[in-house]
Amino acid sequence: MNNQSKISESEWRVMEVLWENSPLTSAEIIHQLSSTTDWNPKTIHTLINRLVKKEVLGVKKGERFKLFFPLISAEECRKMETTSFLQKVYSGSRQMFITNFIKDEKLTEKEIEELKTLLQQKRENEE
Repeated sequence: MNNQSKISESEWRVMEVLWENSPLTSAEIIHQLSSTTDWNPKTIHTLINRLVKKEVLGVKKGERFKLFFPLISAEECRKMETTSFLQKVYSGSRQMFITNFIKDEKLTEKEIEELKTLLQQKRENEE
């Protein structure tokens, strides 16, 4: 997946179904999404086809049906989306994002301690 083939919010929902369980037929994807959305099956087919064109989903021809599976992991996708978000909103500055987050969010003591631990581990791993 390249930077120009970002995943929309709707496409992300399709990917979540497939990250959870794959490979699946389009009918199985539609069935799973029907419990959480009011999307028309044609809409879901369109989303699946877009993801295949973006090279995010692979297709395997089964005996009777096509089977769809993710070509990238949820973690890889999150990293790309995070990078895109940081670039768009904070001109790529992680420090500005983290500063705004810490200033603007109400954090519990536990969350603060977890952040301290993460930063300490990061420091130790980079030394």
